[in-house]
Amino acid sequence: MNRIVTAARGWIGTPYVHQSSVRGAGCDCLGLLRGVWREVIGPEPEKIPAYTMDWSEPQGEERLWRAGLEHLVPKALNDAASGDVLLFRMREASVAKHLGFQAEVGGEPSFVHAYSGHGVIESALGAPWARRIVARFEFPTETE
Repeated sequence: MNRIVTAARGWIGTPYVHQSSVRGAGCDCLGLLRGVWREVIGPEPEKIPAYTMDWSEPQGEERLWRAGLEHLVPKALNDAASGDVLLFRMREASVAKHLGFQAEVGGEPSFVHAYSGHGVIESALGAPWARRIVARFEFPTETE
């Protein structure tokens, strides 16, 4: 089993709490990414400033995408692998601001994410979700 997927699945059942990143106590989608990073890689690469639920929308800034390009390794959208970080655009013409981890690939793909009203869950990565993916990344390796 991929160590990133194992770590992400360890967060399943964590309640959704905006701006948090504590397994079992609460996290949002960015908090899940931060927590898995800490478990798999170590200390976070930068301090995350406080943010509102609509952060970066009024300015139209792709902050998560930029952060992904800075701290993660970009991949082709069609190069799916377990453990990939997925960036989603939830509404057309809005900024991309939802994250998850590809868990399963192939015939029944799935992803782990922190979802408002549900907490951390593993969801089927069917067409309604897949069409919202705008970027795919992988965690850097120790040699990068």
